[in-house]
Amino acid sequence: MTAIPFLGCSSRTVVSGRPAILGCPLDLTSSYRSGSGAAPAAIRRVSDSIETYSPLLDMDLDDSPFADLGDLLLAGDSLEDALNKIREAVSAILSGGARPLCIGGEHTVTLPIVDAVKKVHPDVVILHLDAHSDLRDEYEGDRLSHATVIRRVDELMGPGRLIQLGIRAGTKEEFSWMKQKGTLMQWGSAADKVLLKRIDGRPVYLTLDIDVLDPACMPATGNPESGGWFYHDLELFFLALNRTELVAADVVELNPGLDTTQVGAITAAKIVRELLLLLGKAT
Repeated sequence: MTAIPFLGCSSRTVVSGRPAILGCPLDLTSSYRSGSGAAPAAIRRVSDSIETYSPLLDMDLDDSPFADLGDLLLAGDSLEDALNKIREAVSAILSGGARPLCIGGEHTVTLPIVDAVKKVHPDVVILHLDAHSDLRDEYEGDRLSHATVIRRVDELMGPGRLIQLGIRAGTKEEFSWMKQKGTLMQWGSAADKVLLKRIDGRPVYLTLDIDVLDPACMPATGNPESGGWFYHDLELFFLALNRTELVAADVVELNPGLDTTQVGAITAAKIVRELLLLLGKAT
């Protein structure tokens, strides 16, 4: 059990109808700068530096209870064993009627979370915010890693269930795949209306790799990519998300070892706060 809960949260058990944080400190397939496994603890440590109130959403965590279930113990586990633990833990959260918000860790954690969510919300739409497409069929001989996870998610979900935003890096084959499947969406003027039309009232799962943000405001990630979103773009996205039924989410790929100013962790904590409020509002 994690010693420091997020933003002073006092509940350590699942509450039906409310969000529940679960730390998933997996860092086994990172290909450049490892260290994302330390992110859940780092985000909790800095969370007291932000307010419970969100001016953007005009909602307050003091009025929106949530649970912090701590971190899963994944040290020493194989990738398969770790992903099974994540799947089982998320399934337990959902069985308790709560809405999971998982904090990684590397992006591979998304697959078992989506697998568990799909069983409860079979029509769920996956929103994928990222600098990278993560659509390789294999990477360095492995079919499951941070570079292939969204390809595996798409195979799990079937066609027409994936919407990708912020993508600006990938292989030629990955971009051809996105064009063929129609998953890639540009974010700009009136994009919120297009997004809501594509969601079409279905429940939403959000996977947010923080490298969707430009390195100028988020350098603390393993694979930074220039030309990304700034925080204001993310706020506009959250306002659109506020008009959907968000049923689960994850925030991944913060690397505290590269976060000398702690601005990255504080930004991630603010993102977690907004998502807790959006998940809580869906009740």
